[in-house]
Amino acid sequence: MPPTRPLPLWGGRTVALLAVIAVALSLRTAVASISPIIAEIREDIPLTNVGIGLLGMLPPIFFALSGFVGPLVSRRLGLELAIVVSIAVMAAGHLVRAASGSFTILLIGSALVLMGVGICNVLLPPVVKRYFPDRIGLVTATYATIMSISTAVPSLLAVPVSDSLGWRFSLAIWAALAGVALLPWLVLLARQRRASAERAADDLSAVEVPDAALERRLWHSPVAIAIVVTFSVSTINVYALFAWLPQILIDIVGVTPAAAGTLLAVFSIAGLPASIIAPILVSRLRSPAWIIVAGVVSFLVGYIGLLAAPGALTVVWVLLLGLGPILFPVCLVLINTRTRSHTGSVALSGFAQAIGYSVGAFGPLIVGVLHDATGGWTLPLVFLLATTLAAIFGAVVLSKPAFVEDQLAR
Repeated sequence: MPPTRPLPLWGGRTVALLAVIAVALSLRTAVASISPIIAEIREDIPLTNVGIGLLGMLPPIFFALSGFVGPLVSRRLGLELAIVVSIAVMAAGHLVRAASGSFTILLIGSALVLMGVGICNVLLPPVVKRYFPDRIGLVTATYATIMSISTAVPSLLAVPVSDSLGWRFSLAIWAALAGVALLPWLVLLARQRRASAERAADDLSAVEVPDAALERRLWHSPVAIAIVVTFSVSTINVYALFAWLPQILIDIVGVTPAAAGTLLAVFSIAGLPASIIAPILVSRLRSPAWIIVAGVVSFLVGYIGLLAAPGALTVVWVLLLGLGPILFPVCLVLINTRTRSHTGSVALSGFAQAIGYSVGAFGPLIVGVLHDATGGWTLPLVFLLATTLAAIFGAVVLSKPAFVEDQLAR
C-alpha cells in the first residue's frame, strides 16, 4: 500500500521520473509524424489509397497486439529491460521508415516502431505503480499530458522539416528522441540489476514478474471488465472522431476544410486540462464514478448537439466531444489503484489495452460503413452516441472499491 505521507517526487527517484517523462515524449511521434507528409513520401514511394489506409489502421492494431505481448515480454525480461528493448525497437523502426524505398519496408518500419510504442503503453502504468505508489495520480497525469503534447509536436514540425531537409529526415529525427529516452532507462536498469544482486529478497527486485495464470483469469473480475469497457468506449470514439470529424463537420455544418482541421485541433486539446486533473482526483477519491459519468455526458451532449443543431454552437459541441476522452487517463489510473500488486497491474494493463485498442480499430470502419450505407451522418453519430452509454456500466461497477486480485481469489 502507498505510504501514508507521500514522498517528494525527487526523493531518490529523479531518474525514474525523467525516464517516465522521456518515454512519454516518444509514444505518439510515430502516429503523428507520417500523415502530414504523406504527399511528399508518395513522390518517392508508390502509395495507393489502400496502402495509406493500411498505414492508418496500424496504430490501434499494434497497440492491441502489444496488450498481449507486453506482459509476456515483461515476464521474460523484467520491467526495466522490457522497456529498454521496446525503446530500442521504436528507434530502429523510425530509422527503417526513414530509409525505406518501398511500401513493404515502410510498413515493416511502421510495425516495428508501433510495437515498441505499444509495449511501452502497456508497461508504463506498472512502472508508475512500482516507483511512485504514493503519487500515482500526479505521475499518471504528467505522462498523459506529455503524451498529448507528443501528439501535437510532430504534426507541427513534420512539414517544415520535410520542406527544409526532406521527408526522410523528418521521420528519422524521432529516432534521436527515442535514443535520448533510452538513457535514463539504462540507468534504471543498471540500478535494478545491482539491487537485485545485492538484495535478492528486496521487493523492488521481484515485483515486475507477471503471472500468466492471473492474465488468463481476468475475465472473471468485474473490476477488470469495467475498466476494459470504459477504455473501449474511449478508444472507439476517439479513433472514429479523429478519422471522420473533419468530414462530418464539412458535410453537416458546411465549414471549409481548413476550418474543419482547426476544429479537429480544438477536439484534440479540449480535454487537456481535465486530463491533468482527473487522474489526481481518481487516485484520491473513493469512487471514480462521477468522473466517468462526466466523460459520458460530454460525449452524449456533443453528439446530440451535432445531430440537433450542428450549425448553432459547433465549437461547443466539438469542445464537449473533446472532453469525453477523459475516460482514457481515468482508466490508466484505475489500472494501478484497483490492483494490489505490480503483477496485477501488468496483467490488467495488457488486458485492458489489448481489448480496448482492438475495439478502437473498428470505430472508423463502422462509421464509414454506416455512412456509405445511409449516405448521411445521422446513423453513424447515433451509433457513436450509443457506444458511450456502455461506460455507465463501468461507472456503476467501479463506484464500489474493489481490487482485481481480491475478486479473483473468491
